[in-house]
Amino acid sequence: MKKIKLVFILIAIFALPLISLPDPPGPPGSGTPGSGQGGGQTPVGAPIDGGLGILLALGLGYGGKKLYQARKAKQENIAEPGS
Repeated sequence: MKKIKLVFILIAIFALPLISLPDPPGPPGSGTPGSGQGGGQTPVGAPIDGGLGILLALGLGYGGKKLYQARKAKQENIAEPGS
């Protein structure tokens, strides 16, 4: 049963990013925004720099906290048997 759950989790992890990919921009001259006909140019795609930096910082903070807790627990376990 655990293998089946693992397979579904792995499928979800690898399939969900593919589902969320944006559509490519239309061909030039199709009259869509950003195609160069009328109006101002609009940027294609969404900027990911800010959100990616925040997620990276949060992940590093969480990993540092877990590492600190693991080292603290290990030192407490080493000190107990000698007492």
